[in-house]
Amino acid sequence: MVGVKKTIRFFIMLIAFSTAFLGWSNEETGHHSKEDNGAIDDPVEVNEYIKHHLKDSHYFTFYSSGDHHYGFALPVIIWTSNGLKTFMASEFHHDENGEVIVEKGDVKLAMIHGKIYELEEGASEVEFNEEHHPHNAHTVLDFSITKSVVGMLLAAILLFLGFGALAKGYKKGPIPTGFARVLEPLVIYVRDEIARPNIGEKKYKRFMPYLLTVFFFIWILNLVGLTPLGFNVTGQIAVTFCLALFTFFITQFVGNKDYWKHIFWMPGVPWPMKIILAPIEVLGMFTKPFSLMIRLFANMTAGHFVVMSLIALMILLKNQFGAVGSTSISLILALFISVIEILVAFLQAFIFTMLSALFIGAAVEEHDHH
Repeated sequence: MVGVKKTIRFFIMLIAFSTAFLGWSNEETGHHSKEDNGAIDDPVEVNEYIKHHLKDSHYFTFYSSGDHHYGFALPVIIWTSNGLKTFMASEFHHDENGEVIVEKGDVKLAMIHGKIYELEEGASEVEFNEEHHPHNAHTVLDFSITKSVVGMLLAAILLFLGFGALAKGYKKGPIPTGFARVLEPLVIYVRDEIARPNIGEKKYKRFMPYLLTVFFFIWILNLVGLTPLGFNVTGQIAVTFCLALFTFFITQFVGNKDYWKHIFWMPGVPWPMKIILAPIEVLGMFTKPFSLMIRLFANMTAGHFVVMSLIALMILLKNQFGAVGSTSISLILALFISVIEILVAFLQAFIFTMLSALFIGAAVEEHDHH
């Protein structure tokens, strides 16, 4: 256990320091005019940079300095009016203002604020309306390998490696060795503190694969999001929507007759109340996964926003406190919030898994009606 504690402490300090260092090293990044050499030095530019960081991207950027970006482009896979088109995002030359037009056969494409648009037939450039929305182009079905997809693939690989090591450890003996000893207490925790109490002793094993997968998947994504890799996967509403959708479908498919009876014809209450309660219960079927989706999305997005806002203080307050003073304040605050974010990373994975088990347990619970 001493070795496990040291390993956990090492990773906590590494992630916390890396988060603060990332923000410090990127204090002069973003898309700005050449006159200020790409520096972010006012609240509006800081806010725009933070929003840009939280969005998904077709580029994997390790580091940016002014107008120079160091990383690699990701594959673009889209369905247009002329069929499937595949190419690398580098063909857009990292331009998100729609100025670079990529021609693929009879189709002209432009990337505007991270989204790929198809120009109307006969158009040679993107035209914007007063709200700065393109009026001569429409969005396409985008199946691209974005930065968030890379993060999910990385989390999946780590899951396979980790649980593969755990399985091999159990083959050697009842007590796993090496890194598998770090995973074993967490697996037992999910089983004994989440699955058994909420689903029941008889049926919890059936749902353990899903609960373990969703717990470790969210937890790993949350931790990776605190590293200099800059992932914000659980801060994407589409990702949290899909995770909540899995819980929703599992709950509905495994629901027994008592579950559906309590929804459409509540036992033990007068029939007029049954008619009133039925639509409320049906609405509750959808509000439960909706709360899962919003809770995870909002908490992780807010955490990243707060960390980057605190780091931005070194630029906004350098005139009041000086470069050294503002940097020290920002680093201290960012480290403090980063440590809290590590706790939140685990807490959000726990809450999502706990509520999923609670919803599933309510669907499979058998009631005794007298």
